[in-house]
Amino acid sequence: MAEEVAVMLKGEIDHHRTEEIKRQLDEIIENTRPLRMILDFKNVTMMDSSGVGLILGRYKRLSERGGALYVKRLSKQVDLVFQVSGLYQVIKKI
Repeated sequence: MAEEVAVMLKGEIDHHRTEEIKRQLDEIIENTRPLRMILDFKNVTMMDSSGVGLILGRYKRLSERGGALYVKRLSKQVDLVFQVSGLYQVIKKI
């Protein structure tokens, strides 16, 4: 079990890429079983509503195992998606 794992996301998080990202994040969660996962959005250029579902699903997976999900370095556009969707009610920004 890992104390913490950080993942750098990049590019667009939209319906074209969410399945691939989901698979990669789930693999990391299964292999490391982190207490905290930090998603770094520094290199994310855009996120749509499919990204909201992706984030909520990973939050749920981690929560079920006693873990927590955090995000950091969001662009203005991605931050707005988090605000409007209500993601900040369950996901902490660091």
